[in-house]
Amino acid sequence: MQDKDYMQMAVQEALKAQGMTWTNPLVGAVLVKDNQVLATGYHHQFGKEHAEANTLSHLADPQQAQGATLYVTLEPCSHYGKQPPCCKKVAEAGIKKVVIGQVDPHQIVAGKGIEYLESHGVQTEIIGGTENLNVAYNFFYHKKRPFVTLKYAMSIDGKINAAGKRRTILTGDAAQVDVQKLRLHNQAILIGANTLRIDNPLLTVRIKNLPKPPIRIVLTKDANQLDFNSRMFKTQGEIWLLSRTKLTQKVAENVRCFTAAKWTPSKIVQFLAAHEIQSLLVEGGSNVQSQFVAADLADEIVTYIAPLVLGGTALPAVFGQALAEKSDYQLLDVKKFNQDVRIRVRRKECLQE
Repeated sequence: MQDKDYMQMAVQEALKAQGMTWTNPLVGAVLVKDNQVLATGYHHQFGKEHAEANTLSHLADPQQAQGATLYVTLEPCSHYGKQPPCCKKVAEAGIKKVVIGQVDPHQIVAGKGIEYLESHGVQTEIIGGTENLNVAYNFFYHKKRPFVTLKYAMSIDGKINAAGKRRTILTGDAAQVDVQKLRLHNQAILIGANTLRIDNPLLTVRIKNLPKPPIRIVLTKDANQLDFNSRMFKTQGEIWLLSRTKLTQKVAENVRCFTAAKWTPSKIVQFLAAHEIQSLLVEGGSNVQSQFVAADLADEIVTYIAPLVLGGTALPAVFGQALAEKSDYQLLDVKKFNQDVRIRVRRKECLQE
C-alpha cells in the first residue's frame, strides 16, 4: 500500500464522526509499521480525545509505536484546549514520521504542530488530498465567515410551493432522508418567518442522535408575531430569533432573541462568525434565499427536483431580490433519489483543490 492508500483509510475513519464534532474538524488516523496497520482511530466527538490519541490507545502495547509512521488527515494540534496537544503525545510515543493530509488553517495551530514535531526529531510530510473532509472548517478560517449552503426542493418548472398558504410536499422519502444528511453537516439552519408559518417545520436531525444539534434560526421582522405553538418551539435544542424588535413575551429557555435594525445576509453571517458558527444552511424561503444570492453569500446550492408541474402563480425558487449580474457555479454532482434528482453546485472559489 502507498501513502495515499493509508491516508484514504484515515479519511474513512474520520467520516465515522460526521455530525458529532461540532466546531472541531473531522480527523482520522492510521498507525503503520513495516507495512502493517497497527491501529486506527478518529476524533469521536467534540470535547473527546483527538484522533492521534484515540489511535495510540488502540495499541496492545504502547512500545509498538516506536519507529512507526502515523497517517493523519489534519496537522496534529499544538495547544492545550479540551485535550492536551497531540504533537507532544505523538513525539513522546516514539513515532518516526507523520504523514499529514493538510495543514490546520486554525490560527492557533497553522503549522505549529509540524514545527513541534520536527524540532523533536519526528519527520513530517504533507501529501494533501483530505481538504474535502472539512470544507466549512477550512472556509471559516480562511474567509472568516460561515460557509453558506442554500437548499430547496422544486417542481420541474422551477416552483417551490403551490399558490396559497399551505405547504406543498414535492419530493419523496429518499430525498427527504438526504436532506437530513445535509443538516448533519451544518451548525446552523435558517428560515424566514413565512416558511415557519406555512411549512411549520421541525428543522431537526432525526437520523442520528447528536450531542450538539444545529442551531435553528428564524429571521423575522417582529419576534412577537411568531406562533410559539409551532412544532419547532416544542422541541429541545437551541433556537435563535433574529428580529428587528425586542421579544416581550416569555418563551422557553432554549429560545434566544437577537435584535438589529435590519438583518441583511451580510449582517447575519458576521453575527454567526462572531459566535464561531462555521456553516449555515438556508432552507427557506424563496425571498430569503434570493437575498443571500444577491448578496453573493450562497457558496453552495443544493436543489432537489421533483417530476411535478405546479404552473400558474405557484411560488418560484429563489424569487425576490434581483441580481446585479449572473452568478456562476461549478457542478459538484447529480444524484437520483428514486423519481427525484439532486443537483449540487458550488462557487468556483469555494472548491477545495
